[in-house]
Amino acid sequence: MSLQLKFLFFILQLLALLISISSSDPNPQFPCQPPHFNSYPFCNTSLSITDRAQSLISLLTLEEKIHQLSNNASGIPRLGIPPYEWWSESLHGVASNGPGVNFNGYVKAATSFPQVLVTAASFNRTLWFKIGLAIGIEAKAMYNVGQAGLTFWAPNINIFRDPRWGRGQETPGEDPMVVSAYAIQFVKGFQGGSWRGSGELIDRFERKRALGGYNDDESGDRLMNSACCKHFIAYDMEKWKNFSRYSFNAVVTKQDMEDTYEPPFRSCIQQGKASCLMCSYNAVNGVPACAQGDLLQKARNEWGFKGYITSDCDAVATVQEYQNYTRKADDAVALVLKAGMDINCGSYLVRHTRTTIEEGKLQDKDIDRALLNLFSVQLRLGLFDGDPRKGQFGELGPQNICTTEHKMLALEAARQGIVLLKNEKKFLPLNRNVVSSIAIIGPMANNISNMGGDYTGFPCDPKSFYEGLLGYVEKASYASGCSDVPCDSDAGFNDAILTAKKADFVVVVAGLDLSQETEDHDRASLLLPGKQMALVSSVAAASKRPIILVLTGGGPLDVSFAEGDRNIASILWVGYPGEAGGKALAEVIFGDFNPGGRLPMTWYPESFTKIAMNDMNMRANPFRGYPGRTYRFYTGNRVYGFGQGLSYTKFTYKLLSAPRTLSLSGSFTGTLTEKILHQRELDYIHVDELTSCDSLSFYVHISVANVGDRDGSHVVMLFSRAPKIFEGTPEKQLIAFDRVHTSSYGSTETSIIVNPCDHLSIVDKHGKRILPLGEHLLTLGDLEHSVSIVT
Repeated sequence: MSLQLKFLFFILQLLALLISISSSDPNPQFPCQPPHFNSYPFCNTSLSITDRAQSLISLLTLEEKIHQLSNNASGIPRLGIPPYEWWSESLHGVASNGPGVNFNGYVKAATSFPQVLVTAASFNRTLWFKIGLAIGIEAKAMYNVGQAGLTFWAPNINIFRDPRWGRGQETPGEDPMVVSAYAIQFVKGFQGGSWRGSGELIDRFERKRALGGYNDDESGDRLMNSACCKHFIAYDMEKWKNFSRYSFNAVVTKQDMEDTYEPPFRSCIQQGKASCLMCSYNAVNGVPACAQGDLLQKARNEWGFKGYITSDCDAVATVQEYQNYTRKADDAVALVLKAGMDINCGSYLVRHTRTTIEEGKLQDKDIDRALLNLFSVQLRLGLFDGDPRKGQFGELGPQNICTTEHKMLALEAARQGIVLLKNEKKFLPLNRNVVSSIAIIGPMANNISNMGGDYTGFPCDPKSFYEGLLGYVEKASYASGCSDVPCDSDAGFNDAILTAKKADFVVVVAGLDLSQETEDHDRASLLLPGKQMALVSSVAAASKRPIILVLTGGGPLDVSFAEGDRNIASILWVGYPGEAGGKALAEVIFGDFNPGGRLPMTWYPESFTKIAMNDMNMRANPFRGYPGRTYRFYTGNRVYGFGQGLSYTKFTYKLLSAPRTLSLSGSFTGTLTEKILHQRELDYIHVDELTSCDSLSFYVHISVANVGDRDGSHVVMLFSRAPKIFEGTPEKQLIAFDRVHTSSYGSTETSIIVNPCDHLSIVDKHGKRILPLGEHLLTLGDLEHSVSIVT
């Protein structure tokens, strides 16, 4: 590096530091501020979190307590406690949706990662953790300059059950195991719960603790930010026909609850250690979700949840006003607080709690319980430790937002999430040396406003698909074809066709944007909107060569016409790829990146729209013509399957080792031993009748060979098929996945651990997890391997 460049680098670092310092309020408001407000016991960092929280609660009047039960918690001036806004959003980057975040100060933008469904398509746990951590660092940095809170309501870990759902884009897809894995990694990264995995920042934390800056007993409980698992539970419909999310009653069987709807939340709490849980608008089996005392207490008592429970916004009001579950407002207030909810997004509790107490329907202890959970999380976040600039991660500021590292991570996430669905005669990748001109067509082709999908903030450096391609060709032209994504008119078709005819190669960008799918808006059809299908076919017929079709959006599309059209050589799904999506797509088209993404959801034909969206049953029922849902239970035709995705190279598998037989002998409880003695044959055993599941775990060792001429990453997906001992056994279920990089004509070995109780078990109609005896089939691509479980 030259002397001039070194000097310039030094000046840039100095400017970043000055910006960080100047962006801080010279007189910030924070609890426990000296010299008047730092002597309270709740400010004493040597005390336990619980003791500090209880001390604070004991000092509050009833009115002060009630005003803490809203997302916009009131300040307590006499104790030096400023107001606090609980509602901030960070689904795939710090977002502008919640009132806790603003981009009007020193921070004008934050890294916009791909929408969650696209990131999920990478099937890369390490990537998910890094994204959670990067968003967490930017969130903390924005808090330090007064532009965000520390409590963020993400991730959305509902199952993408129905392809029409407008918010399916926000989720990691349809598979409970994948959604669970994503939840764990994102929450760990975002909350800073895996200190040693986050490089320099964590090194600084460790040094500060070594110097006595943090109490060792408390440091393991500390949070960089608070993440929230939402929406608990069985929430996956916005507005369909006469059904609305505010009044919908989700009728869910015990079987489906145990093996589909609950697992992501259980994992998010048990392994991810999430500090917030959000109860949803809908009712479940007749009881509003925020009044589901059995489920909320299950999270705390069985899953070990340690945090606060918030309602979705105005979800307490819906208990009375939309669901008519209670006659009066005070009954709704009493119901949700006694069920275990702690805070209401909205003003309903603030307005009605005093009356509820006066009528004897609620006691002070019910509010104190909620406040203990709320203040405990705030204390874990360091909100009562004095000046945040001197606390944990207090040095973070604007210089830690939109960093080169984070923008490269957003690009890598978009690369890894792009899915190649069709590539006839190896049409892609294009050779940039022989492409003199390219046309890109479609209403989303040169539009950056919807690149991230919903819950997006202000991106650092967004580029459209058209802008991304400009760096690869001498001449690029653009035509919208349709004025917008709804595409109600073909007035622009002629211009698009003429533009296509003049180019060597043509890319058509079609699909969805937020006019078609978003919060409070589900789709009615799975076809391309309006006249988009006609646009694609017309351009394909007019083009000199077969075209490349790029599909945007989160919801599955029935593009059967394109799959069978020889004038359409390649199909790529990019979803909502975030700020770096334009560059990522260009890199894939021109072969600088070999695509390896896999679909995290099934793509159904248009005929699926005949199925009632309010039918929550996962399992097929042929007697009533119900085909089931998701790859685990769906028995109908598919446009594309879960896990589908192509590469520019070819991968083959070799199973290096895996057991043929698994004996459960010696792993039984006394009750089961007696049962076996008195009964010669058993079809299954209950998982809770096994003394140790971990001791039964085994490894599957796999070799992945790249037999093509391009390096590439590949998603290894191991499925199991259990013996069909009763109706409702899954067709198959994913039990493990790993993304491995393999050089051209090279091979990579990977090992997958299989826990029979977790991975080979199924759920009976009573909601009990059982382990079928007999032959279980493990499948890996075209390979099959049977494992017999015997007693």
